[in-house]
Amino acid sequence: MLDTAISARADIEDKRLLRSFSYVNGRWISGDGDVSFAVKNPADGARLGDVASLSPAQATQAVDAAQTAFDAFSVTLPQERSTLLRRWYDLIVAAKEDLARIMVLEQGKPLSEARGEIDYAASFIEFYAEEAKRPNVEGVTSHLHDAEVELWMEPVGVVALITPWNFPCAMLTRKAAAALAAGCTVVAHPSAETPYSALALAELAERAGFPPGVFNVITGDAATIVKPWTEDTRIRALSFTGSTEVGKLLYAQSASTVKKLVLELGGHAPVIVFKGADLDRAVTEVMKAKFATSGQDCLGANRIYVERPVYDAFCEKFTAATQALTVGRGMDDPDIGPLMNERAVAKQEDQVADALAQGARITCGGNRLPFGSLFYAPTVLVDVPDSAKIMREETFGPVAAISPFDSEDEVFARANDSEYGLVAYVHSTNPKRIYRATRALQYGMVAVNRTKVTGAPIPFGGMKQSGLGREGARMGMQEFMELKYVCRDWA
Repeated sequence: MLDTAISARADIEDKRLLRSFSYVNGRWISGDGDVSFAVKNPADGARLGDVASLSPAQATQAVDAAQTAFDAFSVTLPQERSTLLRRWYDLIVAAKEDLARIMVLEQGKPLSEARGEIDYAASFIEFYAEEAKRPNVEGVTSHLHDAEVELWMEPVGVVALITPWNFPCAMLTRKAAAALAAGCTVVAHPSAETPYSALALAELAERAGFPPGVFNVITGDAATIVKPWTEDTRIRALSFTGSTEVGKLLYAQSASTVKKLVLELGGHAPVIVFKGADLDRAVTEVMKAKFATSGQDCLGANRIYVERPVYDAFCEKFTAATQALTVGRGMDDPDIGPLMNERAVAKQEDQVADALAQGARITCGGNRLPFGSLFYAPTVLVDVPDSAKIMREETFGPVAAISPFDSEDEVFARANDSEYGLVAYVHSTNPKRIYRATRALQYGMVAVNRTKVTGAPIPFGGMKQSGLGREGARMGMQEFMELKYVCRDWA
């Protein structure tokens, strides 16, 4: 049994959720030679425990199990898959507090945000429990005499899921629920920084009654586990959420087996605040867009463009709101928690220093905080030039960059001047201007006068190098299905 210090915590009631082994073919297994890796709390660096690190051979064994299970699971009635998903949903809702606390310990986000993520994660399972019943055979008017034409939607096969550390529950359920609803079997690899959340979900999936081999969670080194999957012809689809850099690597590695790919990659979201907008509301919404998950969100507002007549007022209000944010350990439920690792903190320092060197001004923050080595102060930079790194690179932290603009054409061009195209935010009360903005912005999602846009019923995804495909909605399930055309003559 691997040593798991996290299991000694009194504030997690259901200790069976604290798993340290991988879940493969209905069994909990250790790594070959009992190889493991340590998981630490980003708030204080304390070791939470050791988790099994599986070998390439074991990663392939998980595919063996999923392939074997696929033959039976793919032909189960949609109502049967719906029932399994609904049981999983009910168990997650009942375990919400424990799951949220596990997430805080390994990811660091504030407790209220973690509770919100569990609700969000569960919503995908509830949605796809219903959507599982809906991919009906579609009749098409035949173009041939004496022939019937039908279109069938069939599960693609074994699906590999690679999920990130910033939303360790929601990103897994958003992918897995869609794949399972479609009739696919799953091999999932969670981030090595946040494996406990995924393993807890596997424990609940087992309790829900998913047959062995249908839902597998494999922990360990990403390159060790995922590389064999990209080369395995039995894995017919791969879904990844993470950086554009890693997404491109998986894209290339999957080329030889021509897999279906769903890639939810980086974002570099612009915010455009026009004069005439409700300025107080804009400040409130941009604060949410910038500082949720301590800024560690692909939907995070990175570039804030404010029309010059209201620029100074916006900067003043936004700085005051930022200075009012609380910072601390996630269990204390502050506004801002620790960043995930030292690389993330170093990136904030580098981008701030670069912006200041290019003429930007700092109105608050700009330093590490004494709570722990991974805490960085919520920071506001104003008068940031487009040449600064922070205006070109994803930040993934609590640093806001604000810049003025003078015309629509100018700001649309600046906002679109990016390899990313995930989400954009617009604040205006002018209907015609809102229409022009939503048409001009080259982004997969556009939020107008609000921040919250995601949810199970919507197709989440981006344009350009922010990814391929969509997650959520009926389109998210169709990503894990193949369209079969049948032309039938009864003669």
